[in-house]
Amino acid sequence: MNDSSPIAEVNIHLRARARDRNVIDQAAELVGANRSQFMLASALKEAKNILLDQTTIVADTRAFQKVMDWLDAEATVSETAGMERLLRSKAPWRRD
Repeated sequence: MNDSSPIAEVNIHLRARARDRNVIDQAAELVGANRSQFMLASALKEAKNILLDQTTIVADTRAFQKVMDWLDAEATVSETAGMERLLRSKAPWRRD
């Protein structure tokens, strides 16, 4: 798993049926991971997919075309000022 911290900081506990644990163990062994690594990777993958699904925007053809026209148009003065302000701001995930 790609994480900047090599040491886990919290425990996550759950109960499972023996047959479910066995299936998880078999799958983990196939990919060369232990149960914890496999479960964490699987849970993170699913969590990210769910979060991505919540940020997907569905639009009909007319609405999509309005957005495309807006994107193709020249930026207004206020949009340009807003973009410049964003470029000057520090990203919340940056530590420096």
